[in-house]
Order: sequence, then structure tokens, then C-alpha cells
Amino acid sequence: MTTKEKMLHAVEDLPADATIEDAMERLLFLAKVERGLQQADSGKTISHTEVRERMAKWPN
Repeated sequence: MTTKEKMLHAVEDLPADATIEDAMERLLFLAKVERGLQQADSGKTISHTEVRERMAKWPN
């Protein structure tokens, strides 16, 4: 499926009363998921332990 086809499908799946902001949010979400999948496929991931360590450093 091409990027354009994915975008059209995502917009078509929105409810009839969806706003432009709803569509933009959906497309941004899908773009981030796709980028994450590409990173995972190329081995650009971090371990669960590393995530926990990074999160522990964040201010509360």
C-alpha cells in the first residue's frame, strides 16, 4: 500500500463529524508508528532496562 493510499484509508475511517485537527492527529500518529516500525526493523531499538533507566532520570 502506498503512503497516499494509507493516508486516504486513515481519513476515510474517521467519523463523519471529524475535524481537520482529528485528521491531522490521526495522520501524525500513523506516521510516528510507521517510523517506529522502520526503526525496529533496522535494529534501532533499546532494551527495556535502558528505557527504565532513562525514565528514572526524568524529573517528577
